[in-house]
Amino acid sequence: MSQQDEKNNHYLLKNWKPENPLFWENKGKGIARRNLWISVACLLLAFCVWMLFSAVSVNLNKVGFNFTTDQLFLLTALPSLSGAILRVPYSFMVPIFGGRYWTVLSTVILIIPCVWLGIAIQNTATPYWVFIVIALLCGFAGANFASSMGNISFFFPKARQGSALGINGGLGNLGVSVMQLAAPLVIFLPIFTFLGVHGVTQEDGSTMWLTNAAWIWAPLLLIATLAAWFGMNDIASSKASIAEQLPVLGRMHTWILALLYLATFGSFIGFSAGFAMLAKTQFPDVNILKLAFFGPFLGALARSFGGVISDKLGGVRVTLINFIFMAIFSALIFLTLPGGSSPGNFLTFYLVFMGLFLTAGLGSGSTFQMIAVIFRKITIDHVKAKGGSDEQAQQEAVTDTAAALGFISAIGAVGGFFIPKAFGTSLAMTGSPVGAMKIFLVFYIVCVVVTWLVYGRRQPSAK
Repeated sequence: MSQQDEKNNHYLLKNWKPENPLFWENKGKGIARRNLWISVACLLLAFCVWMLFSAVSVNLNKVGFNFTTDQLFLLTALPSLSGAILRVPYSFMVPIFGGRYWTVLSTVILIIPCVWLGIAIQNTATPYWVFIVIALLCGFAGANFASSMGNISFFFPKARQGSALGINGGLGNLGVSVMQLAAPLVIFLPIFTFLGVHGVTQEDGSTMWLTNAAWIWAPLLLIATLAAWFGMNDIASSKASIAEQLPVLGRMHTWILALLYLATFGSFIGFSAGFAMLAKTQFPDVNILKLAFFGPFLGALARSFGGVISDKLGGVRVTLINFIFMAIFSALIFLTLPGGSSPGNFLTFYLVFMGLFLTAGLGSGSTFQMIAVIFRKITIDHVKAKGGSDEQAQQEAVTDTAAALGFISAIGAVGGFFIPKAFGTSLAMTGSPVGAMKIFLVFYIVCVVVTWLVYGRRQPSAK
């Protein structure tokens, strides 16, 4: 064996048994936590890159470009669309390449759209199609969620998966808020002037270095990549081909849980992308940019909490109650919007929407806990019914769960494109977002019914 092979084997966990209490307490817990926190850092930065255009697009015309409102809206929506599509292949990558290798690769490539966007911003002659390509490349960042969540599911025992996935997803989602909070600050600081970045004087006399919003993430991504390379592990038992993972797509529960996750995470990422523009159209006198970051921040923290309480109370119970509140908040929105002789009420509108962010984040954590628990139970029962051993059942359960988590997350990401698009279409057709909100209300009510009929009433053991 060569020295290189020995070095690589140092990162390969050949006998990983998180369900064994003795193994978990003596060895497994420390390794799992180290991989989790590096994964959180990588995923948080990925979400920063994924939502990058939501901060850049609104400022492009301020630095010399002349794009239409529709063009700018498209740039904010495209990363969500490509991210949703790319999550499908990403969901199968960890069992093929290993979690450590794939985290390194999927993190380091995000430096490309960041650097390219910064260069493109510096030249006002840059054609619109270049920004379209960069926006689509930012979607690779959104795809990281599928592989990251699948990878972390391999490290933790069943009893702790809700908490672990909630922390990884919740703190990773926090990247949306971090980016929306950091970008408006760094673009007014001469950070990269030593690299030739020039600022543009604004109407109020300030200078804007918009390139900073893109380049600030590149060195952080490099640091995260090195942390993943030297600090993460691959699990030998997680290896599986695409053919071994594809059967999860034929299961009814994959599609039902994808529907529920679309309603939770899809709402979170969709509202994150569209809330600021929606508020601006309904209450133009309010400077919403100073307040928009709080919704994604609240939802991201709620996701972590959703996983923890689901481990204690049951994912089905938490998800069911959560959907009821999502429907209530959606109905209350109608009372806060301008219409007829009513000017609307911004404070109430903002508070109700914060409730939607909170429940969307909470539900994202609880539905992911449901996926982990339900698929593990289904696979173990299926393998044992065919005469398979306990060890074989556990191994297949882990692989199937990871594949399901990744694929279902791909479906959920579609909300990042659909919700802003629905708001835009409703405003264009009727001058009001009411039409879109009616669709969301009906959707949440459907999810209440589906959760109760499929999991709450018929399968209490799958809580």
